[in-house]
Amino acid sequence: MTDPMSHRERVLACLAGQDIDRPPASMWRHFYAEETAADTLADAMLGFQGEYDWDFMKVNPRASYHAEGWGLEMRYLGDSPPEPRARPIREPDDWTRLEPLRPDEGALGEQLEALELIANGLGGRVPFLMTVFTPLSIASRLAPSEDVFARHLRERPDRVRHALEVVTETFVSFSQACLERGASGLFYATTSWAATDRLTREEYAEYARPYDLRVLDAASDAEFNLLHVCKDDNMLADLLDYPVHAFNWDARGRGNPSLAEGMAMAGTRAVVGGAPHKEDLAGAAPADIAREIRGVRAAMGGRGWMLGSGCTFPPQTPAENVRAVAEAAGI
Repeated sequence: MTDPMSHRERVLACLAGQDIDRPPASMWRHFYAEETAADTLADAMLGFQGEYDWDFMKVNPRASYHAEGWGLEMRYLGDSPPEPRARPIREPDDWTRLEPLRPDEGALGEQLEALELIANGLGGRVPFLMTVFTPLSIASRLAPSEDVFARHLRERPDRVRHALEVVTETFVSFSQACLERGASGLFYATTSWAATDRLTREEYAEYARPYDLRVLDAASDAEFNLLHVCKDDNMLADLLDYPVHAFNWDARGRGNPSLAEGMAMAGTRAVVGGAPHKEDLAGAAPADIAREIRGVRAAMGGRGWMLGSGCTFPPQTPAENVRAVAEAAGI
């Protein structure tokens, strides 16, 4: 009998379209109470990996880390999602006051410290991806609301473009620093903005794509960059030419391609999905989850895809439900 592949061998072979012993699998979630410091975040990520033995890790930092250096302040609520306490942008002219951040200072430096700890803990055995939002998404978090940001973008694009340049410059440097700290690549997420109920396709092409490509170009030496296209009615079809190794989206979401449809669209590049998330994971019986995973594996075959969820799964999900995913995946 052939020896089973290692996590790294399995992931890299899948990305290359080669034969694998089974599809790689991973899931991801927040550990809100542990996300406020580098050591506790790293411990949470390594503990989760140790419990389930995933084939790759998505580092799941607090979502606000991207924007805190420009004045976003959060209120932390223990095991619940943090809430914004102060946002720095009120008027369109406020965007012009943003300046680039050093990647090794403040909240960004804290994340790099966590990546070093994770890299040391994994010892090269498991590929891991750092979560980085798009410049458009990061800038939006500085405004009072997404609606206000969209209005500024449409009414005063000259002001917002300044901010997008600043954010892009910062995250080009930060993304390169992530790779230097041992990350295998980026989990590059569009959050709300690559969805047609938020922007038109033409607006995304104008205000997001050029900045996305600059960040991804900075991470082009990575072995595993994954594009996560969020929300319902998403623009996955418009982003399939992005220079990444794999695509992830909510294949269960309204108006989105199914996993099989997305795999056909992606051509030679891998797709990640097929596992239940949200209440489909948290509220289901473990036996039903396992049955669903086995069905997905049978339908998708053994090449070109990895098992994962379409979004972060709820922290209150029973451990036995997550274990059912891992066991049905063959881990």
